[in-house]
Amino acid sequence: MSTFKTNPMLLKTLLKDVEEGRIKLPEFQRSWVWDEARIKSLVASVSMAFPIGAVMALETNGTVKFKDRPIEGTPESAKEATANMLILDGQQRITSLYQSCKRQAVVQTKTARNKQIHRWFYIDMKKALNSQTDREDAIIGVPEDKIVRANFSRDIELDLSTRENEYRNFMFPLNRVLDYNHWQKGFIRFHSEFDFFFTFQELVLNKFQEYSIPIIVLTSDTKLEAVCIVFEKVNTGGKPLETFELVTAMYAARGFNLRDDWLGTSDAPGRRQRLRDYSRLLDGVSSTDFLQVVSLLHTNSLRNTAREEGKTGQELPMVTAKRQSLLRLPLEAYQQHRDSAQKGLEEAAKFLHALGIFRAKDVPYQTQLIPLAAILAELGSRLLAVGREKLVKWYWSGVLGELYGSAAESRSARDMVEVPAWIDNGDPPSTVRKALFPAERLDTLRTRNSAAYKGLIALLMVKGVRDWRSGQRYNEAVVFDEAVDIHHIFPRHWCKEHGIVDGQIDSIVNKTPLSSSTNRILGGEAPSKYLRRLENDTEMSVEESDALLRTHVIAPDFLRSDDFDSFYNDRKSQLCSLIEEAMDKKVFWDHETGEPEEGREDLSATDAEED
Repeated sequence: MSTFKTNPMLLKTLLKDVEEGRIKLPEFQRSWVWDEARIKSLVASVSMAFPIGAVMALETNGTVKFKDRPIEGTPESAKEATANMLILDGQQRITSLYQSCKRQAVVQTKTARNKQIHRWFYIDMKKALNSQTDREDAIIGVPEDKIVRANFSRDIELDLSTRENEYRNFMFPLNRVLDYNHWQKGFIRFHSEFDFFFTFQELVLNKFQEYSIPIIVLTSDTKLEAVCIVFEKVNTGGKPLETFELVTAMYAARGFNLRDDWLGTSDAPGRRQRLRDYSRLLDGVSSTDFLQVVSLLHTNSLRNTAREEGKTGQELPMVTAKRQSLLRLPLEAYQQHRDSAQKGLEEAAKFLHALGIFRAKDVPYQTQLIPLAAILAELGSRLLAVGREKLVKWYWSGVLGELYGSAAESRSARDMVEVPAWIDNGDPPSTVRKALFPAERLDTLRTRNSAAYKGLIALLMVKGVRDWRSGQRYNEAVVFDEAVDIHHIFPRHWCKEHGIVDGQIDSIVNKTPLSSSTNRILGGEAPSKYLRRLENDTEMSVEESDALLRTHVIAPDFLRSDDFDSFYNDRKSQLCSLIEEAMDKKVFWDHETGEPEEGREDLSATDAEED
């Protein structure tokens, strides 16, 4: 059975329903102001009975419930009215037509350069009846005081501030096209002319009176997922609709303000701010991330309950954090798990601090933070020392195995089930079993866009790297206060002069965390020179300087002899040792043949299963 129907609606009927609140917008629809030129073009098309496209709407008497809001500019009474339809596509056209052709107030619009302006719109009657004139040129916008000025506002070009001036200049106010009888009488009395107005009425005004717009109506039995897909398909001109906004609209229909819970109010900070206040590492947590943590906790709870009831295998509900599960997330489930989700994220921040990760931009995978928070919330006090070691191994396996770069939602769901079971003495999760790190990958890790790149920097941080100038260990305070970032060990300028290939210059093998002040001292000179300068400036002995270099897994002799090749090979080997320790798994070198049976995992089957 079809989930939509199509029927035309007279423009005057549609705009009347808009004004009286029978047609509204779902709350998630963003406000959008068309510029003056687009409004003129739209009105010109209607005035010539040209099509302006269909409007898509949703019946409000079905199972999909969104909080609604009236179209901008409608009277206060529209807020309390019960809507029959919600506009999904066509908001800009209907809003522009309502404000310019129906509402008795100045129109808020903008210029082509996005400057906010206010305009009254008129139809130049003589131009509109001139077949040689482009109809858009007959649609006139004037300032809020209805006076058009020139010569730096010294001269008045057009004054429409009185009704008589409108008559005198043959300027018909656009917001009277659907109710023009009173204006018509005044015009005819002013000019003592019947035929001109009747011609204008027949060729222009009647087009507005008779104009119909096709309305595609999604019927009341349309499912939520279909509504969301349809909206995003037709909403190509605006910002993509976020899941959070849809869930907000659904919860609002039941009297719960999700946006206030997340963003806060003037009286109290929301969860987003409380997370950021807890740790700057959580600055990157989005509203959708938070909902995904809640969804993992909720669906995992359903699964555990089903297991306790004796269900097994396919009878067990799926654990999921996919978009569909967020759209189906009951308000009661959100209210039940939101505090646990927040606590889980806070525990995740503490967990990552211990792994040398302090800033949001240094989190290897934002996607892995979601299952980490949910797992920590689920485990609670069950996470003892041995369990923590396993969780650390799982985390590095996901990062260094680069397993959270695709199909992250499926992997999150799987890890939500498998990791707690492993910690409770079950089998290792697939993320741990499938993770691999080939040594050659170090040669291609060159930017912080890579999770493994960030992970290796974190491994150096947790190992205890110290600043080459101050000797300070890079804890959280130092990282922020000293503007610690990733810099070249053999400077790029020196490498270029000595024919080092670009890949090796920018590889993570040739990079390490350094404070901004230390990096400025290095300059572009050979390591042997900048080390001597550092030692002279700080009155540090060679032995003390060498000890600091070793905290960065750098062999000092190769820097002092400016031996890039030996440095590179040695540090690459040492970084591989760090990786092996973190993953508790052997790194594979290019001279070794074959690949372990458990290679990188294809999650396509999982995706299909969970959809």
